[in-house]
Amino acid sequence: MSGRHTEEHIHTVEGTDPHLFVEVHEPAEGTDAGLRPVLLLHGFSSSTKLNWGDTGWISTLKAAGRRVITVDLPGHGRSSSPEDMDSYSPSRIRADLLQIVADAGARPLRAGDPASGLDVIGYSLGSRLAWEFGATQPELVHRLVLGGPNKEDPLASFDLAAAQRYLADGTPIDDESTAGLLKMAQLLPSNDLFALLSLIEAIKGEPFDPAEAVPHMPMLLVAGDKDERAVTMPELAAIAARAGGMVEQLLVPGRNHSNAVTSRVFKDAAVAFLGV
Repeated sequence: MSGRHTEEHIHTVEGTDPHLFVEVHEPAEGTDAGLRPVLLLHGFSSSTKLNWGDTGWISTLKAAGRRVITVDLPGHGRSSSPEDMDSYSPSRIRADLLQIVADAGARPLRAGDPASGLDVIGYSLGSRLAWEFGATQPELVHRLVLGGPNKEDPLASFDLAAAQRYLADGTPIDDESTAGLLKMAQLLPSNDLFALLSLIEAIKGEPFDPAEAVPHMPMLLVAGDKDERAVTMPELAAIAARAGGMVEQLLVPGRNHSNAVTSRVFKDAAVAFLGV
């Protein structure tokens, strides 16, 4: 596959939607495990660099011999901010992801071929996207790891009108959840706030209902034991189990929603779970 190469064996993927920034990170030299690639999906107002690069996930997976596909979601990181609302909808993002992994060389699962298929790791919003991607692509996705997962969509109750008023003239936001999410988004100067609001509006237009489409492949659910956003993780696990899926849960001691992703315990558990 052609693309831009660096000494770290990273290349961009040609043929994908140009508004999304995609990279493929090759296994560390001499470590290729001969296993399927891993797709990483970051959280709201984050990016590949913040969620997966700076926290050591990419280097950990490469050291374990895995090929890693990363993508910055629309309006995040090095991806652009499209003007059309459709580009931000979960269904469009899932379609983009399918094209991205196909362009990166992922192929449908084949019995007895450990290099076939795709493993997916998502965090926070990325977990919601991973859940739906697994549910709609059972012939491709081998295993799922969902970090900071929630049975409910935390962006569903976001007060868009209040956020827009605040950005326009500084009118205080009464809803604590909305104010907290907007403050988090503002911490990164590179974030396009209006693009993130478009993403929220598009997500609200396609509410998350995990029971509507349930992944049947094995999955690992992980959250910090101090993560208030992930208190519904056991309910999410129960939905998957009732549908016949194999589900494992892990609580990371002393971690919350912001820092569970940096945990070595989380990384080691994910590498072990996906290395089957």
